Amino acid sequence: MKALIILDAQKGIIERKDFNSQLDNIHKLIDQFQENGDLVLATRHIDKEEGSLIYHKSDKSNIEEKISEKISSVFDKETPNIFKETEITKYLTDNDVRHVFFTGFNAEYCCLFSSIGAETLGYKVTYIEDASGTVNDGETYEMENIDVVDFVGCILDWSGIVEVLYYDEYREKYS
Repeated sequence: MKALIILDAQKGIIERKDFNSQLDNIHKLIDQFQENGDLVLATRHIDKEEGSLIYHKSDKSNIEEKISEKISSVFDKETPNIFKETEITKYLTDNDVRHVFFTGFNAEYCCLFSSIGAETLGYKVTYIEDASGTVNDGETYEMENIDVVDFVGCILDWSGIVEVLYYDEYREKYS
């Protein structure tokens, strides 16, 4: 069994930039996974800092509506690695999931750490780069012209332990 895991597609993040292209790819992936009878899960980052983009007591902490309507389960987390201090590993094991696909936000934190964490636990891991995004940019990291999402995709791809695809490549390979 496969699982699509959508990381932190929370309103506060999505409102920060134009993520329409990434969200469109996520919605298409959700439909394809559901058509195949595979799992669709989401995570929600719990941020207890008032004033945060995704402060846990605000509506901005909630998952985007079109996604939340279609997912099987939401796993709350407080770290970038979804496998730390959550029940997701048990859930995946109970559902005989062997291959996980990651999309979502923020690429350089949750997507990166969760992909590495999943591989370490023995899952086959695929990261869909153009169904992922970040609110951060080169200025955030004092690296002027860096494309953060592309950089994360390169790191994961060059690692040789995570398959990195664009949505069209996913569709050709897995549909």
